[in-house]
Amino acid sequence: MSSTPLRRVALVTLALTLVSACGAESPPRAPDPAPQPGVSVTGEARIGVSGSF
Repeated sequence: MSSTPLRRVALVTLALTLVSACGAESPPRAPDPAPQPGVSVTGEARIGVSGSF
């Protein structure tokens, strides 16, 4: 099943239209800083096996 030149042109045009509509018309911006949460967590964690032989 071979594609005709018109079908190829249509597919390329569709692909370019979809890519150009993705919102990439301006340079990227850094996101706004997230607010600091009101919760702090401190402590110590250990993982492993301990014991004596």
